[in-house]
Amino acid sequence: MSKIHAVITGVGGYVPEYILDNQELSTMMDTSDEWITTRVGIKERRILKESNAGTSYMAVKAAEELFAKTGVKPEEIDLILVATTTSDYIFPSCASVVAEKLGIKNALGFDLQAACSGFIVALTNAASFIESGRYKKVLVFGAEKMSSITNYEDRTTAPLFGDGAGVVLVEPSTDELGVMDSLLYTDGGGGKHLMLKAGGSAHPASYETIDRHEHSIYQEGQAVFKHAVTNMAGASGDIMDKNNLTSEDINWLIPHQANLRIIDAVVNRTGVDYSRVIINIEKYGNTSAATIPICIWEYEKKFKKGDNIILTAFGAGFTWGAVWLKWAY
Repeated sequence: MSKIHAVITGVGGYVPEYILDNQELSTMMDTSDEWITTRVGIKERRILKESNAGTSYMAVKAAEELFAKTGVKPEEIDLILVATTTSDYIFPSCASVVAEKLGIKNALGFDLQAACSGFIVALTNAASFIESGRYKKVLVFGAEKMSSITNYEDRTTAPLFGDGAGVVLVEPSTDELGVMDSLLYTDGGGGKHLMLKAGGSAHPASYETIDRHEHSIYQEGQAVFKHAVTNMAGASGDIMDKNNLTSEDINWLIPHQANLRIIDAVVNRTGVDYSRVIINIEKYGNTSAATIPICIWEYEKKFKKGDNIILTAFGAGFTWGAVWLKWAY
């Protein structure tokens, strides 16, 4: 029997209309366009302004576009995986909310929390479900409303983050395409450097946690940058070495969009020419688990069947890794 591979057969995406650019941000805090651009490469980010709208709002918009493009119907979906740090609620899951809004009634759905690495973790999980033969049509989302956990009085973190969602449809194939390999890691020792300090069971919400802004992103930038450079670059190079792939074999490198200097380190390690590196950080900032699927959504028309694509990410936890993907259409 031929081996079952998990292939991406469709893509959808959504970013909010409202653009928060560096000029506007500089009126809110002590920063400037030059300061932000030279340090992280971000010019603007999208912010979800719709009243009472959470991460599921953007995920649903992305899925509706995917359905319209592929002709797939909601009732055909049998598994929903949502990679997110900013679910609408602690519970129910964002996947449950998305399923209800899309009219999906006969699927398993759950969230994965691997911070900025969430999409590649979710995609690898989807591949395992597909390869088992138990699921045929899987929606894999990376979706985040990072503005909901951003402190706009903190000049060290506020310029970094934006909102958005991307989704891919994953299906089985016997062709040598799709998710070919992955390397995924966690080092819990890094958790203290990048986290939400309060709101969980260890430190529930209180007047004090709110006053201390402990429900917003806390980041020790230098420590996170150092580990991100080492681990994203390392995982990208390692998966290429493991599979005997050279820089010339890679058609596209899609790194997590956190910092342009981190992306530079990944490019240097892999040797992939910059013309084949997908970068949109200047327009959207860091949308956490959504950065990679948004990149896939934006560049979908440039991909060709059989293209070798490396996805790589690093996030809180610390979590990091890389996926080798062969494009299926």
